Amino acid sequence: MVNPISVGLLGLGTVGSGVVKIIENHQDQLIHQVGCPVTVKKILVRDIYKERDVKVDSSLLTTNVDEVINDPGIDVIIEVMGGVEETKQHLLRALQQGKHVVTANKDLMALYGSELLAAATENGCDLFYEASVAGGIPILRTLVDGLSSDRITKMMGIVNGTTNFILTKMCKYGSAYEEVLAEAQELGYAEADPSSDVEGLDAARKMAILARLGFSMNIDLEDVQVRGITDITEEDLNYGKRLGYTMKLIGIAHREGEKVEVSVQPTFLPDSHPLASVSDEYNAVYVYGEAVGETMFYGPGAGSLPTATAVVSDLVAVMKNMRLGVNGRSAVAPQYEKKLKAPAEIFSKYFLRIHVKDQVGAFAKITTLFSERGVSFEKILQLPLKENGLAEIVIVTHKASQKDYEDILQQLSDLEIVHNIKSWYRVEGDGK
Repeated sequence: MVNPISVGLLGLGTVGSGVVKIIENHQDQLIHQVGCPVTVKKILVRDIYKERDVKVDSSLLTTNVDEVINDPGIDVIIEVMGGVEETKQHLLRALQQGKHVVTANKDLMALYGSELLAAATENGCDLFYEASVAGGIPILRTLVDGLSSDRITKMMGIVNGTTNFILTKMCKYGSAYEEVLAEAQELGYAEADPSSDVEGLDAARKMAILARLGFSMNIDLEDVQVRGITDITEEDLNYGKRLGYTMKLIGIAHREGEKVEVSVQPTFLPDSHPLASVSDEYNAVYVYGEAVGETMFYGPGAGSLPTATAVVSDLVAVMKNMRLGVNGRSAVAPQYEKKLKAPAEIFSKYFLRIHVKDQVGAFAKITTLFSERGVSFEKILQLPLKENGLAEIVIVTHKASQKDYEDILQQLSDLEIVHNIKSWYRVEGDGK
């Protein structure tokens, strides 16, 4: 019988437990795929005696990371413990010892992916990280393998299940942000400290990874423009509905010529757009290629078994490479120099809601300000407010550069007739 491939597992939380379950329950399929059994030889945990969802022989557990990384009998390290700086050092040590690595750590890969991939190549090892983006959706493998012959021009999607759950509840039921956030925390969709999700940082890390792979360019986390969902109000969502839009936290990576833009921000989508119907904790990513056209990938963005499925699929890829003797050859250095678009080169439609003094000539002053910048209106709503002497104006512009729009916002705030700017958002596509 062919010798088994031994795995060392760093972490036995939600995803780690799922990995153990899949390796145990799908052993026959794994043997069929790669021609040999898979065994989990050692597992790093914080507490050996903690109650867990999966039954594991206590002899496999250790609190000493060296027992996993330094074990010469372990072929592959699977990292599902989280963390960045310390975890990076663990994985670098593993790669230097010739061990292949599979990780689900988006934070780590967004910040140090290039360094870790270089170390893997240098040591003839594989480093796979499919589970770091969109859970059970095989989006990274699709970019690397399935669409490798195409030129990707745009990736746009919902890559954070927590914020999508919150916005779904707010849009469908008119629930307040704080109320839905509390529900998400009770259900385990949101952490006790949800800032990484609701401020857009989690999605930004994933978009940096997608852009790096899709555009073959060294995109860093600081290259991503980020805005979260904490300021979205029921009034914003209601006006969106009247105009035929649904609000989503959308990650966009767009390449035109040699330059790219990468952002995460609340965005109004037309109700007819496929992403507008992606609800609750689900993720979806649209990929636009010059040859293939539009493709969409949809599925659960998190959870024990969906994410563990992506991890074990990466493990299978490592094992196949081991059998073929081609480990360490999958990482491809970026093909293009990073060139980011300036604000004057980023174009979009915008939704704007402002309160103005309800007096003759007020709207004319606002339209003049926009027309001086060459920005026209696609949709306009004007409504009186209960507050004395104020009116509310809601505008959806035609496409304008980010630079022009930011300048317009500044000039609006300086106008004596403008009481305040209530909100503004990016708009993709056409509403009613």
